[in-house]
Amino acid sequence: MSRVLATVAAVAVVVSSFAVNTNIALGHERRAVGPYTFVVGWINEPAYVNVANGLSLDVTETSGSKPVEGLASTLRAEVIVGGGAKKLSLDLATEEATPGHYEGRFIPTKAGDYIFHILGDAGSTKVDERFESGPNTFDGAISSDALQFPDRVPANADLAARLDQLQTLVIAGIVLGGLALLASAAGLVTGRR
Repeated sequence: MSRVLATVAAVAVVVSSFAVNTNIALGHERRAVGPYTFVVGWINEPAYVNVANGLSLDVTETSGSKPVEGLASTLRAEVIVGGGAKKLSLDLATEEATPGHYEGRFIPTKAGDYIFHILGDAGSTKVDERFESGPNTFDGAISSDALQFPDRVPANADLAARLDQLQTLVIAGIVLGGLALLASAAGLVTGRR
């Protein structure tokens, strides 16, 4: 019986070591692009609105999982939101400590789905790939309201709505003040006659 337990324990250790060393990025999309594998997602998961984040891109050779370096100058990236209504070009940067890893930083300001569009050249391979957040890839940006403590910071849209209301009240006050001034002037003129 002890040999069976020892064997099961040894198999469990071997299986868990494969799970730890497979370098699978959860919350990222993995895709073959020519002879390369692209793994795309957020730098920080989950991605919160108004918190610094950005594109995380890992490129390896599909055949041997060797990291592919030097692509920051040959690849371009952009982030797209709102079905293509808004686009932002990202500057890809590398980390010396992590070969084949590229990042394009920005601050997502709207909750919802985002698309990372990567284009250019990887070696002799032309790249034009769109990685869209969704249920089977990586999550979209989410609101940080539930995490705010002790006081909730109003969202930019809430502040803009409040400013619009205030602007309307100020304009109405100026118009009423002007009318009151005209009425007083008219009263003075008619009172002198």
